[in-house]
Amino acid sequence: MATVALYNMEGAKTGSMEVSDAIFAAEVNKDVLHTVVVNYLANQRQGTQSTKTRTEVRGGGAKPWRQKGTGRARQGSIRAPQWTGGGVALGPKPRSYRYSVNKKVKRIALKSALSAKYAEYQVYVIDGLEVDEIKTAKIAALLKGLEVNKKALIVTAEADEKIYKSARNIKGVTPTHVGTLNTYDVLNHDAFIISKDAVAKIEEVLA
Repeated sequence: MATVALYNMEGAKTGSMEVSDAIFAAEVNKDVLHTVVVNYLANQRQGTQSTKTRTEVRGGGAKPWRQKGTGRARQGSIRAPQWTGGGVALGPKPRSYRYSVNKKVKRIALKSALSAKYAEYQVYVIDGLEVDEIKTAKIAALLKGLEVNKKALIVTAEADEKIYKSARNIKGVTPTHVGTLNTYDVLNHDAFIISKDAVAKIEEVLA
């Protein structure tokens, strides 16, 4: 089985533990990763952009000049797209960009993302990832001990308000829990910091 190092809250190595090969040492499927990441980003889009067409722009009710005899091109309205202040032709309108991806595909993508992090030695398992009080300094000390100075994803088994509020103020650090873990967040962070009990829960869910 795959093996990862165990660390304490000071970032010091205390031992090692075995993790599931099917989750942390699986084949990385780049096509599935691309599919799921594109889907995630599309679903984050608000789709609220909007432009006015020639029928929605105020004014332009009268024909600017007669059809024939002026020597100029025929025009029906000063709110046509070619006029300054006119409507927009084929512009964006509010719409939903959401679409779904098969759950099986999402599971394969998450396994691939976790396996990619493991292969790059970016998985840090913390034995007893918890704080007694909301204190940013404690999470900062953990990151310093682990020598993590880039973007980091901190994952707990359950939603932990103390961990969340202690970590959210640190630039590049995103606290989350297993219930909301997704492929994009795993790939979008350099370090994957996870509690020991969260690893067990991930293995239970993705087994």
